[in-house]
Amino acid sequence: MTSPSPSSLKDQIRHEGFARRDALEAEFRHEAARRIAAQALGLPDLKDANPVGGYWPIRSEVDSRPLMEALLKRGQDVALSQILHPHLSWRLWRPGDVLVKGGFGVREPGPDAPEVFPRALLVPLIAFDRRGGRVGYGKGHFDRAIAALEAQHPILTIGLAYAVQEIEAVPVEDHDRPLDVIVTEAELIRTQPV
Repeated sequence: MTSPSPSSLKDQIRHEGFARRDALEAEFRHEAARRIAAQALGLPDLKDANPVGGYWPIRSEVDSRPLMEALLKRGQDVALSQILHPHLSWRLWRPGDVLVKGGFGVREPGPDAPEVFPRALLVPLIAFDRRGGRVGYGKGHFDRAIAALEAQHPILTIGLAYAVQEIEAVPVEDHDRPLDVIVTEAELIRTQPV
């Protein structure tokens, strides 16, 4: 009998991860986003990273907006992802900017917003492990974006997650890019290479 492939294992993890994340009360998620932002802001590696690439939250993802707004307040530029399937582009963003509905229903800056190449990325996820493994939505957008940015300059990758999203081990595939740091409402985890 053959073992399930990493891809099919990730599908199962995705299903379970959505259920855990979706079960969290809205009030808990709101408070968790505030605590995650406070912990991430204290990360020394993030203080000098400019610009920082972020994401507009969908579904029950960690709301990255409190962190992105705090980064702007301390003088850092923030860019939001724009899906140009199968890749991501990063466009400068400020609160109040008009966002358009992009691929997969994600709100993103329009094509007129200046394109930038982030030095740090805030990364959404469905599940993670302490080695920096992450399960996303399965399209590979962030893995490709990290690889493309790494080809230009060093990049700090920061996963934003709820503690309940932690699993023992994420199945790893060749294209997967481990995260450097994962920030939850409970702790800041510096990962080890996968």
